[in-house]
Amino acid sequence: MNKPSPARYRTTNWSSYNASLRARGALLIWVDREMTWLAPRDGRPGRPPIFSDAAVQFCLSIKVLFKLPLRQTAGMVASLLKMAGLDWPVPDFSTLCRRQKTLAVQIPYRRADGPLNLLVDSTGIKFLGDGEWQARKHGVQRRRQWRKVHLAMDPATSDIRAVEFTPSRDGDSPVLPDLLGQIQADEQIGTVTADGAYDTRRCHKAITDRHATPIIPIRRNGRLWKDDCPAARARNETLRATRYYGKAFWKRWTGYHDRSRIEAKMRCLKSFGERIAARDPDRQTAEIHIRIALMNRFNALGTAEIIRVA
Repeated sequence: MNKPSPARYRTTNWSSYNASLRARGALLIWVDREMTWLAPRDGRPGRPPIFSDAAVQFCLSIKVLFKLPLRQTAGMVASLLKMAGLDWPVPDFSTLCRRQKTLAVQIPYRRADGPLNLLVDSTGIKFLGDGEWQARKHGVQRRRQWRKVHLAMDPATSDIRAVEFTPSRDGDSPVLPDLLGQIQADEQIGTVTADGAYDTRRCHKAITDRHATPIIPIRRNGRLWKDDCPAARARNETLRATRYYGKAFWKRWTGYHDRSRIEAKMRCLKSFGERIAARDPDRQTAEIHIRIALMNRFNALGTAEIIRVA
């Protein structure tokens, strides 16, 4: 029997995608001349901040983008502002370190036409401990510590629409309602696709409360739930369809395999570094949010449009 030929794909917008890849390497593309650099007076007692949140986020974005310590970050930001012809003052390293703890990072995103279809998954990222090579060569010298990043992606734009940052011991399913809560109430959610770890009553209820359709495979040895709510009825229909048609057919029929795109997005998240530099949980959260903001900014510059040709 002849083996089927592998699928072939073709990029239809190569010229524009190539231009967007070149734009990602431009230094001055991150400098917005209309940015509010100095913090406005808010009338509160005490010494007011000198730099706005946008200025601090810009500096920390340069730090994450080029993997720089804080002092080198201040030097590079000063050089970028000089190249752009701007005489703005530059925050020093202690200011950046202090403001990172309380910074509310603004994550840009684009809204596609029609209902929002979310792909949900999580990954771990290390912040303390030996590297992989040292651990394999010499053994683990000290305890390695991790954090867990939960993402919800819009496949239409490839933008991350919701992100949660939790300790490594936290499970996936309890975080899904918080992810959906980050989506504005006036935005319609069509489907939520996730793996079997999200096959819980809490997740199904959170999805049906947003009038969305869950695309979640049933756990192994899963049984029918008590038919007492819309979430249980939707989940029981998935179980019956899986038993009747088979799990492989159900996954193709519902488009479950699109979830591989959020797994690929995890690799993009770790392309900024396999570990995070901050040690404080609040600063770690800001660092992860800045990574997400950079990823969405890259997507806005242009992404590849790929179609299957065979």
